[in-house]
Amino acid sequence: MAKKAKGFIFHKELLKQLITLSTSAFGLAAALAWNETIQQLVKDFIEPRIPGSGLLSKFIYALIITLFAVLITYQLSRIASKFKD
Repeated sequence: MAKKAKGFIFHKELLKQLITLSTSAFGLAAALAWNETIQQLVKDFIEPRIPGSGLLSKFIYALIITLFAVLITYQLSRIASKFKD
């Protein structure tokens, strides 16, 4: 009986880790897609309107990425806290 319980716990933990890894992989793919999209947005709309804005464009891009990261992290932590209680 104890072996069965240990086996169940192992499979449960394995499944939990596989879900975490899969979620991380899809998150990375989404982040890379957004990265490219936002870079193109800055290139197409900021650089033509402000000549010689290479460094400024990089700052605007970094600001947009940082805002996305903060908002998404905040929302995910709120969701996670609901499930912990």
